[in-house]
Amino acid sequence: MIYTLTLNPALDYLVTLPQLLPGSTNRTTFEEVQWGGKGINVSRLLKNLKIESVAMGFLAGFTGQALKQGLQSQGLNTNFIEVEGGLTRINIKVKALEETEINGSGPSISTQSIEALMEKMDLIGDGDLLVMAGNVPASIDDDIYGRIMECLKNRSILCAVDTSGQALAKALPYRPFVIKPNLKELNALCGSEAKTDLEIVAQAKNLQAQGAQNVMVSMAGQGALFLSSDGQVWKATVPDGEVQNSAGAGDSMIAGFLAGHLWGCPLEQTFRLAAAAGTATAFSTTLATLTEITALVERTVVSLWP
Repeated sequence: MIYTLTLNPALDYLVTLPQLLPGSTNRTTFEEVQWGGKGINVSRLLKNLKIESVAMGFLAGFTGQALKQGLQSQGLNTNFIEVEGGLTRINIKVKALEETEINGSGPSISTQSIEALMEKMDLIGDGDLLVMAGNVPASIDDDIYGRIMECLKNRSILCAVDTSGQALAKALPYRPFVIKPNLKELNALCGSEAKTDLEIVAQAKNLQAQGAQNVMVSMAGQGALFLSSDGQVWKATVPDGEVQNSAGAGDSMIAGFLAGHLWGCPLEQTFRLAAAAGTATAFSTTLATLTEITALVERTVVSLWP
């Protein structure tokens, strides 16, 4: 079973405007509420790929109840911890001439709720996969993902980590199976601005030296790079298409990668599926469907680098 952990899930309120005029009344031409948070996006994309998972994390207030009910209405399995006080956040995603995001803070998470989360780790057993994705709320220490992996270290569990900053840095020594920083996150973590493929690969190898087994670096229109645990480096070239909404593209890459791994695909095909899933979501107004991903797999060029 795949478990996904989202510490700070959200209701994503997506709106489209002809243009965003600060200081003025703006009226939408399209609006939609989606059930969000990076780990939740992974679960939703896996569902589209016909793979079951269990979404975990913290919920609060009426927005948290709406999120849980929404996920269950889509057939997703959930096992959330409900915290007292505050509200599950609402993130506003504005698409006008440019994409703008306004992300909420979310509820404060108590020590008791953290202890309840650690107890839920007993549900995860040998052969399972755990995806830990998204930012760590301010009320939680940024070593939380590392603490969870330390708790699971005596079990045969593969962990995927998709976060940034110190939360990612402190998870690396626990040898996550795969991490997926984007280029901005990679540069911030390594403290330098990598521009060429050579520089990006060098930074990713640095993360492997710190413990990451496999590293995927998403680079938007420049495609993606993948450094495998056996030393191979692959590059995926993004097919032509119109970007509709970049939100969730990186989460889709993680889901595609895990799907390929579960299906026993060769490494090249696994990375190709990951890249195609991320691109298909970017070309869609929501998370990509199986049909959309399948259509892009053969159009996604993957080759050994350099």
